[in-house]
Amino acid sequence: MNPQENSELLAALMRQEELLKQLVAAINKPKLGLHSEAGNCKIYCNRKHGVLWYTLSNSEPIAIAATALTGYLRELKFEKCERRGKEVYKLLATIVADRTYILESGHDTHFAKGLLAAIATLTPQQLYSPITLQPQAGTTDENVLFCRVWVESELVMVSYNEESNWREISKQAIAVTKAALEMAF
Repeated sequence: MNPQENSELLAALMRQEELLKQLVAAINKPKLGLHSEAGNCKIYCNRKHGVLWYTLSNSEPIAIAATALTGYLRELKFEKCERRGKEVYKLLATIVADRTYILESGHDTHFAKGLLAAIATLTPQQLYSPITLQPQAGTTDENVLFCRVWVESELVMVSYNEESNWREISKQAIAVTKAALEMAF
């Protein structure tokens, strides 16, 4: 390539980067006008109340009828909190879609493990596209909830067992998510 072609390519790449930044900014803009979607929507991912996932309204569970959530994964983090008088750790996954959703599950549940294992196998570039999270009931134990992760129309196939290094898998999933967010802005 000659210097003229190099400068044209560089200019085109800079224009593309600026357009991507504008696109991300447009996606993250709040809704204008009247609506009922202020703030975050926290979704609890467990089968405690006989459903796959639910929200709470005045401490009462409200079942979510939708079978999947599609959006942009913006954050994965662990948080220590108190539930039923005990300190516990929860995995929080922030998904930006028509509003911000925060999915909460126990840090060592099958839901959390499936989500972390799937995200750990992805590249930051794959997280530029929306992902779909789909809770799936266990077939042999009515308390088990799995998490299926889809990137575009492809199911992310992962396996794990008792020997899996969850500290490393968690670090990798968090790192991929952070890298995707940093590259997007």
